[in-house]
Amino acid sequence: MQTAPARAEMTPGWVVVFLSLLLGIQPLATDLYLPALPAITAAFAAPMSQVQATLTALLLSFGAAQLVWGPVSDRFGRRPVLLAGLGAYVLASIGNALAANIEQLILWRIVQGAAMGASVMGARAIVRDLYAPADGARMMSKGLSGLGLFACISGPLGGWLTEHYGWRVTLAALAVFSAVALALVVLRFRETLPAPNPQALQPREMLRIWGRIARHPTFWAWALLAATSYGGLFTFLATSSFVFITVLGLSKTHYGLLMLSMSMVYITGTVVCRRLIPRLGVRRTVAVAAGFTLTGGTLCGVLALLGLHTTWAIMGPYYLFILAHGVHQPCGQSGAVSPFPQAAGAASALSGFVMMLTAFGMGTWLGTRMSTGAETGVYPLTNGLWFWAVVIAAVAWTLVQRHGEVRSAPMPAPGPTR
Repeated sequence: MQTAPARAEMTPGWVVVFLSLLLGIQPLATDLYLPALPAITAAFAAPMSQVQATLTALLLSFGAAQLVWGPVSDRFGRRPVLLAGLGAYVLASIGNALAANIEQLILWRIVQGAAMGASVMGARAIVRDLYAPADGARMMSKGLSGLGLFACISGPLGGWLTEHYGWRVTLAALAVFSAVALALVVLRFRETLPAPNPQALQPREMLRIWGRIARHPTFWAWALLAATSYGGLFTFLATSSFVFITVLGLSKTHYGLLMLSMSMVYITGTVVCRRLIPRLGVRRTVAVAAGFTLTGGTLCGVLALLGLHTTWAIMGPYYLFILAHGVHQPCGQSGAVSPFPQAAGAASALSGFVMMLTAFGMGTWLGTRMSTGAETGVYPLTNGLWFWAVVIAAVAWTLVQRHGEVRSAPMPAPGPTR
């Protein structure tokens, strides 16, 4: 696919670097501090529901903020949005580390989530700016491989920092990473938006664009695949530290190593994705991966019901689940945006909002069930994974197969200006 001259300065290698950094901010914001959750709970003497809110509030603001960042980036470009978002992320990370109580921590996590929305939304839009749909899925898988590398680092690093220096240092590490990302965007990032839409922020134009995206069945097929797959990942993230550290008695460092192994399997999944797409096509690749998802989730749930409450009775099946996640995410995220080359920011924003709304709903339910004792032991994790495995397979084998062929949707002509 030919690129406009303004975009020619950024090589494919730098595109992968920026995708990795911009997407990698999300697992760092979640995975790095997971080993610190029990310590934060003890430090603030906070109920589990409030501590869970540090994760769910971040994700809700992350999803909602994308609805703003998307149209803004279609109007002014990706670069200014990335600069604003990364700058706010640095400040929020410092605020997290200095929080005096759980309420302040939740507030700063909300700010951090909103800032994170600019980064992740921008990454998805950049892929659509530069690449055709099939190439976009492969390029997104490369960026998500980079995300996986950061996730590999996050678990062990978070466990080590928490164990040796405390949870505040763990949260402060996010400020260092985001400052480096901000510096690279300032120095090396080149604008990718082919032509800004001067009417993108006009209410009537925004409603017309949102309406066209929301009525497109291909958008929903891929957006729901990404959302349900992330729902399964989020269930693991929200419950695993309590299950493995509190219930099964692992050390924070040991837990961090489990997170490392999970991330390595995820990276393998993104590599498999890149290998299978040229041979099978995107939809058949997703269908094959859904078989692994359903097998892993079902085994996880059944083994728990049989009384096998051990680390490897959970992690063994979960490796199948997370391997398939490495296929579903690049295909889902790029597929949802692909039909809308003239409104990639808005489509990326809506897809991200659906994904985070799913995670917020699951997080709220988990927080309530776990804090009241309605769900105990390993079951919040194992039953949650089983549930999402069934839903993911249903989406992959029905909606994606029927509506997943990507065709660009003609956007409505801009309304009259005032």
